[in-house]
Amino acid sequence: MKSKLNYSIDLLRRAEKLALRLDPENGFYLAFSGGKDSQALYHIAKMAGVKFKAHMNLTSVDPPELIRFVRKHYPDVELIKPKMSIYEMAKKKHILPTRTKRWCCAVYKETSGAGLVTLTGIRKQESTRRAKREEVSTQLRGKRAEYTFDQWSEHEETMVECVGGKDKVIVSPIIYWSQRDVWTFLNKIVGVPHCELYDQGYSRIGCICCPMSTERQKIKEFARWPHVYRNWLKTVEWLMDNGYVVYNFKSPEFGLKWWISGKSFEKFYAEEVMQCKLNL
Repeated sequence: MKSKLNYSIDLLRRAEKLALRLDPENGFYLAFSGGKDSQALYHIAKMAGVKFKAHMNLTSVDPPELIRFVRKHYPDVELIKPKMSIYEMAKKKHILPTRTKRWCCAVYKETSGAGLVTLTGIRKQESTRRAKREEVSTQLRGKRAEYTFDQWSEHEETMVECVGGKDKVIVSPIIYWSQRDVWTFLNKIVGVPHCELYDQGYSRIGCICCPMSTERQKIKEFARWPHVYRNWLKTVEWLMDNGYVVYNFKSPEFGLKWWISGKSFEKFYAEEVMQCKLNL
């Protein structure tokens, strides 16, 4: 644990020069979510003594418990409210965000930190996709590339000149940390509180009814936060009334039930209406 912490601090200090070149006033753009990983990232940046400004992009489907926690314990984090709610954005795009068309992250999360060096709390252990990530990622001219910091340093002088517009450099100081490392750091090293949702059965905290969550999880979250269910139901009804639903939704409730399932509409319809199983 100690060696991982020292490595993360060293990485931040080495990368700060680049962050200050792109934003002399604020340094790093720290992407904060209020979850355990972003908490660890925040406190490591504090320990490293680097210059940063923390931002939390809200989506309008954020757990209220999470927002209260951030406001109480991290008052210096800038809460960025969306210009358009996710429900209105769904109307604009004529589709709800789904597992295969997850436009919500692109709209509300991925554009933050453009033109800057962004700090994120992603870890290789989290998923197969994130296991392929490295300490430094670049999004230059629409192309992503992964580097260790030493590899990046070899190209820094030329590549930093390319950063602008929607481009950015992403530094992930806890990329090699495990979930256990994160909790050990928060509970035993810095001794800070965490969001109450973790104590209520949530292993990860994000948007209410994320398209990537399971059907069981969505049902649980709709029961806990019924206002989100009502808002999505109204959105489906609007899409139906305005002719933007291509599937045979019998009612807004039926359409939302399909969305909750995460299945293809053909499979869902067969199981719900035709009462047969399809191997799709």
